[in-house]
Amino acid sequence: MATQVTPVAAAVGAANTLVRVTGGWRADNTDIPGMVDALGDVPGGASFTVLGAGGTARAAIAAAAQAGAARVTVVARRPEAVAELRPVAEAVGIPFAGAGWADAAAHAAADVVISTVPKGVADPLAAEVAWRPSTVLFDALYDPWPTPLAAAAAAAGCRVVSGLDLLLAQAISQWEQFTGVTPAPRPAMQAALLAARS
Repeated sequence: MATQVTPVAAAVGAANTLVRVTGGWRADNTDIPGMVDALGDVPGGASFTVLGAGGTARAAIAAAAQAGAARVTVVARRPEAVAELRPVAEAVGIPFAGAGWADAAAHAAADVVISTVPKGVADPLAAEVAWRPSTVLFDALYDPWPTPLAAAAAAAGCRVVSGLDLLLAQAISQWEQFTGVTPAPRPAMQAALLAARS
């Protein structure tokens, strides 16, 4: 459908936003800047682990690159899915490694862990991961919340970022692209989001 594609959406091979432009549509991926925004300050050279290998994992790899990560490891249930993400890491210029799901708990020792798997898939890891308090967990889910993984990380003293944080952060970019007005009214958008959740 798109007649234009932003460089970042082209690099990851995934888009979540279509904006009407002269002559057609522009495809973009607002999850990437949304993840960077929601993560906040991450030390340069941090190690990232991404759980899962779907479309959100593609955005997570690019977000890791934009955050200045030293490397990213993708942990997934299917080796072929991991292999499909290697070109994404190459396109955004970040060192990449893959691992099987059986080793997921060990790879949660990274500085930043981003879980992109569907509801319930990461639940068993809650009892398996030996969290470091300095690790940041970004769980892209928001319903139900907290997930068992997020609850375990928070109990260990980790900073936890939720899918609701991502939903707001990526919507900021969408709102600005759709309306042409900047900056987006973040406080009002956040209040509306929280009201809809209650």
